[in-house]
Amino acid sequence: MQEGNEKKLEEMRKTVDEKLNETLEKRLGESFKLVSERLEAVHKGLGDMQSLAKDVGSLNKTMNNVKSRGILGEYQLHNLLEDLLTNEQYEQNVKTKAGSGATVEFAVRMPNGNNLEKTLWLPIDSKFPKEDYEALVDAYDKGETEKIEEYRKAFARSMRKNAQDIKEKYIDPPNTTEYGVMFLPYESLYAEVLRTPGLFEQLQKDYKITIAGPTTLSAFLNSLQMGFRTLAIEKRSSEVWDLLGAVKTEFGKFGEVLAKTKKKLEEATNVIDSAGVRSRAIERKLKTVQELPQEKSALMLESNREAEANEEEQDKSLV
Repeated sequence: MQEGNEKKLEEMRKTVDEKLNETLEKRLGESFKLVSERLEAVHKGLGDMQSLAKDVGSLNKTMNNVKSRGILGEYQLHNLLEDLLTNEQYEQNVKTKAGSGATVEFAVRMPNGNNLEKTLWLPIDSKFPKEDYEALVDAYDKGETEKIEEYRKAFARSMRKNAQDIKEKYIDPPNTTEYGVMFLPYESLYAEVLRTPGLFEQLQKDYKITIAGPTTLSAFLNSLQMGFRTLAIEKRSSEVWDLLGAVKTEFGKFGEVLAKTKKKLEEATNVIDSAGVRSRAIERKLKTVQELPQEKSALMLESNREAEANEEEQDKSLV
């Protein structure tokens, strides 16, 4: 009996061991699979981060390049002009100053009073003083009061230099307007100009330059477009008025012709009336004359026609 119990216990132990081993292997397999999947996801994430870091580095390199920054601002400016104006209302790379080879990025055609043949240009050029602006923003983040004041002055100098550049190269009345527009491609740049005491007003007064960010320029171009439409309506109204004047003149001539025609018709009516009076008088005279029979009247008329024909032949023979 004892041997039987030991045998059963041994069988139970083997069964338990098998179940434990099976469960352990299954759990370990699932765990290894999960770990492998997580490692693969992490590896993929690292690859994405490396790609992102590469893209950020490329963007940073682009932003650090002055020419690339200029192209970026020019591209944004072009998009705004293209969206808000027609192709005939602006041009790219225009020589606005007489005797100068400098070309402004964009120039808007403006109304030139009554002189419709000569174009009046409004120069618009994009600028991005990145280094001075980034140094100023970094000082703001760190709360360095002295650095903020230092970099703000450097930022203002850069803006004045850019304004002077636009004024000297592109503003040339009467070929252009008396002012130009400096486009800043970011609202934060425009806000910093407004935040710097007296800078916005100085650029307008001393350099004849108006500063505009994306939102400000959009509003400005919308206003210009409304003005262009108003001028077009006024021009068409003037043309319609001239046409009405010409129609009035022609209608006056037509009235004169009608008056002359009426006079001629009245004269013709008077002649017809006179003929009617004479006809009635003749009829009254003829009432006393005896009417011939129809046959006799016809023979008499026929003989008269023959006599007239003979006279005509004789006249021809004499000739």
